Amino acid sequence: MTPSLPTREQLEAAAQIVYRTMPATPQYSWPLLNEALGTEVWVKHENHTPTGAFKVRGGLVYMEALAQRAPNIGGVISATRGNHGQSVGFAARRQGLQATIVVPHGNSREKNAAMRALGVNLVEHGSEFQESREHAIRLAEERRLHMIPSCHPDLVSGVASYWMELFNAQPGLDTVFVPIGQGSGICGAIAARRALGLSTRIIGVVSAHALAYKLSFEQKRKIESPVGTVTADGMACRVPDDWSLEVIMKYADDVVAVSDEEVEAAMRLYYIATHNVAEGAGAAALAAAMQQKDRLAGRKIGVPLCGGNVDHDQFARILTANAGQSPLC
Repeated sequence: MTPSLPTREQLEAAAQIVYRTMPATPQYSWPLLNEALGTEVWVKHENHTPTGAFKVRGGLVYMEALAQRAPNIGGVISATRGNHGQSVGFAARRQGLQATIVVPHGNSREKNAAMRALGVNLVEHGSEFQESREHAIRLAEERRLHMIPSCHPDLVSGVASYWMELFNAQPGLDTVFVPIGQGSGICGAIAARRALGLSTRIIGVVSAHALAYKLSFEQKRKIESPVGTVTADGMACRVPDDWSLEVIMKYADDVVAVSDEEVEAAMRLYYIATHNVAEGAGAAALAAAMQQKDRLAGRKIGVPLCGGNVDHDQFARILTANAGQSPLC
């Protein structure tokens, strides 16, 4: 069965919901970044949203639709490693709803703090995202809460607004790289490309230490894979989402994997070349472009800096690694 993607009219309506709360984010082509990759690179700065990540767009659209579908709902619940939870908390507060978010033990301290600051009831359960997700589903039933999935057409419609912005601003992009956590980002890119009738290649990016989506894409069936990434917690997916996997298998051009070491190098390059802070998953698209550098010469490419919510201690460690060895030299 072919998954149904939002139409252009639906994407434009979703964008208007987003813009009631936040403006469009900028896209810049940074000279030092172009020099480092040997081609023209456009960075979409989703680290400049109210929650420091692209997810908030989807949360705003999902919660608006939920308020219309279920005006008397008591509360919402979801699972996250951080950015989806901030999105849910931010959007739920605007609708006057209480949000409960389940995170795994050992989750980012600063992402946890940001969610609590948004009024979220934070629950720690499990050692990784899938265990947190399964616990959230149980709590939703026990407490009669609405369970918000990690990927849903309403979330995708909101997320697609940043891709519509980028594609409209730079319609000549040959290739874009998109990190995959539970798939809303890459599904948003695919929906926007379809709506605008573009031929831009869309390359998904997973962690080499969390290969579920890459293996599933290659074998055309759902495959679980262990999670071992330390740096890219936003891509720490053991079990693919069914809906997003269908979209990716049908419409993505490829899926590649980047190691934690490659992601950390991209985080350093972002800081040195642009003075923007990127979390692990937020730098994964650039890491993939760096990995594929020799194939991209002469092509105009796009990468989302899709989140900047990295813990201070982790970022300090990454920045000081290989001290004195600038990636620009």
